[in-house]
Order: sequence, then C-alpha cells, then structure tokens
Amino acid sequence: MKAVVDDKIPYIARAIESVADEVVYLPGKDFTPEVVADADVLVVRTRTRCDAALLAGSRVRFVATATIGYDHIDTAWCASAGISWANCPGCNAASVAQYVQSSLILLSRRHGRDLRGMTLGIVGAGNVGRRVADMARSMGLTVLLNDPPRAEAEGGAGFVTLDEVARRADIISLHTPLTRGGGHPTYHLADGALFASLARRPWLLNTSRGEVVDTEAVKQALDSGAIADAVIDVWEHEPAIDLQLMDKAFIATPHIAGYSADGKANASRMTMDNICRHFGIGNSCRIEPPAPPQPVIEAATMDDALLAIYDPRRDSDALRRDPSRFEWLRGNYPLRREAGAFEIRIV
Repeated sequence: MKAVVDDKIPYIARAIESVADEVVYLPGKDFTPEVVADADVLVVRTRTRCDAALLAGSRVRFVATATIGYDHIDTAWCASAGISWANCPGCNAASVAQYVQSSLILLSRRHGRDLRGMTLGIVGAGNVGRRVADMARSMGLTVLLNDPPRAEAEGGAGFVTLDEVARRADIISLHTPLTRGGGHPTYHLADGALFASLARRPWLLNTSRGEVVDTEAVKQALDSGAIADAVIDVWEHEPAIDLQLMDKAFIATPHIAGYSADGKANASRMTMDNICRHFGIGNSCRIEPPAPPQPVIEAATMDDALLAIYDPRRDSDALRRDPSRFEWLRGNYPLRREAGAFEIRIV
C-alpha cells in the first residue's frame, strides 16, 4: 500500500509507516494528479481539495482527512468514482472549547462583565458545539443551542431558532460546518440581516469556517456597535485574510482553535483507525502527544491558571506581526496542551 500524507499532520509518521509499504510526505498544496496517481490512500488536511481534478484516473481508493470538516472533499464525485473517505468528527472539540473558554475569560476582563449569568448562543450543536456548551455551563453561563438539522431530527425540545439567539444572546459562538446547499445552508449565515436583528450588542466568536460569516457585514457590525467585540479564528479566503477585520477583532488567530497537541493526537489516532478499518489491517501503534515542559501550574485563580495554560493573545499577536505568515503559523504551531495534562495549584 502506498500512502501520500500531508507533512504537517503530527504524530502519524511511525503509525502510517507501520502499515504502508511506501509513504510520501508533502505539503498539502503540493498534492498533484501526478503525485497521487499510484497512491492507494491520501491523508490530508483542509488545504487539499480532493475532487476529480486531483483524483480522476488515480489508483486512490481511500481519502482520510485528519480534520472534523470535510468540505474540501467532493464527496459526491468520490462516491461516483468508488473512492471512500472518512473524517475525524469531534477530534479537536476539547481544543476548540479551550480556545473559546480562554477567549471568554479575556473578553469578560476586557469588558468588566462577569460571565456568570450571561447568555451564550451556540450556533451549531455538533461535537464541538456540545463540548463548548458543557464548558460554558460549568462557568455559569446560560446556553442556547441553535441547530436546525438536529432540531428536525430530534424534535425541537432543547433548541432555539437563530432569531431567538439574536434576541437573547450576550455572546454568539459559531460551530457549524460550511454548507452551501440543502435545507439549512450555512454560507454567510452570519450576514447583515442577522447583525441588524441583534438586541444585546453581543460578542461574536467564529471558530467554524470563515465563509459562515460575511466579512463585510461583520466589519460594518463592529463599526456600528451592533457587535461589541469579535474573536475570529477562521477567515474567508484563507490564507489571504481581510486585514481590516484582523485589526477590528479583539483576538485574531490563524485557524488554530483546534490545534492543541491533544486534538492533533486524537485526529491522527482516528485517521489511523479509519485507514486500518478500511483496508482491514491491524493498528498497534499508540499515538500520544508530548508532555508539557512545565506540568505544574500555580495561579491565584482558576481563570489565571487556564490562561497560563493557553492564552490566545499569543497566537493573535503572532498573526498581527505578520499576516503573510498565516500558513507558516499553522504549519509550525508550538506545543499546546489542554488542562488535563497539568497539575493546577491555586495558591
């Protein structure tokens, strides 16, 4: 079996080399029809578009994406060509929740507002949205869940409309996949009409997909005060991000909310499980992230401890220093562990 693997997927090399006869590592942008022609499996991230232009006439029979999202895979064409695929749902849900939690702590301090009793509207209540909801409730926030596909499938109990989120939420956090068709498209879901309907001047956080938010509309909403503040991790037209929006946002990061080492290890582990399941082979390699260099955190409060473990301003500052390094910052992301990897001492 020959595998072509995105060279920025961490912790996977030893595992994939234990089951494949040949492995080629390349940047995601360098996957070409010539490179993949004789491959059996591709292991990709969101930067590799897997469609007829790349795969037609190739030997590829399985595409494994080490990501939650799969809008970079032309699933309909792959099905017609007999190519199977798998993603890693929920692999970095805890990492995104960590990013959102630290951002909320920083926003509360910036605006002098106690998070307890504030209302968070979560748009998209899948694996990530549910994890964010659990975190928010543990911090004392009231949570509203908006997820029309889930509401239709499960009944409306427990879910609210987007209009209700716009009326009631002090904070809106977006966690939807990017869809352009079907009954509930999410492309530009957060647009001028939504922002015009907001009642409470909420904080807006987007860690889903850049195209879920209309860039021009959110800039206007920030200028008018319809939105009091914004945390933007994902952008339309990445990596060519909108510099005006970067300047207006409180926190602006290079699509790294889900980039904890724990989330990356989960993705690589799930990717290997998907490959081995598809090809009917055993998988005996363990994939674990490195230990943090300073595993003991001492802080005056739990919020201080959580920010000591991860402060998104570091990633925001790095992007602002040189936005042209967007892809470099993603591909060379430093070790970031989640709170469970630390002993926290409140002193």
